[in-house]
Amino acid sequence: MTRPAVRRAVPADAAAIAHVHIASREATMPYLPPRKRTDAQVEAWVGDVVLPRSAVWVAEASGEVVGYAAVHDGVLDALYLLAGVRRRGIGTALLRAALAANPGGLSLFVFQKNTDARAFYAHHGFTVTAAGDGSGNMEGEPDLAMRREPVTNSTCTGG
Repeated sequence: MTRPAVRRAVPADAAAIAHVHIASREATMPYLPPRKRTDAQVEAWVGDVVLPRSAVWVAEASGEVVGYAAVHDGVLDALYLLAGVRRRGIGTALLRAALAANPGGLSLFVFQKNTDARAFYAHHGFTVTAAGDGSGNMEGEPDLAMRREPVTNSTCTGG
């Protein structure tokens, strides 16, 4: 696999993004309830909702989309990778693109059971701001709200 390149997503990426979304959730979150939407419905959601309303980046390696991140109104709605490319810096590259485009900071929600994602976000400076009981998401899974504040350059003056 060649070194992944991160770029802004285009409408033609909808099917590949949907594939990453479905495959990642199935591989990394087996505790989720069975999927109610077909592959075609997920692809339509990506093309009709995610891409038009969000800033979306894809990570591409050897001509294949292997991950994506989506931000809407300062909220990282999605950061998913194919299971076979995890822990290679691809998630970090996608997160960096999202952070660079959102200098006011980023918020996100993560399932409490998703310990790998929680550790990833904590490693990148996100802190827990609230805990939810699952009533606020369609999966019914307890989650955490996390936030990374903008990095400010401050100078210390003193005598």
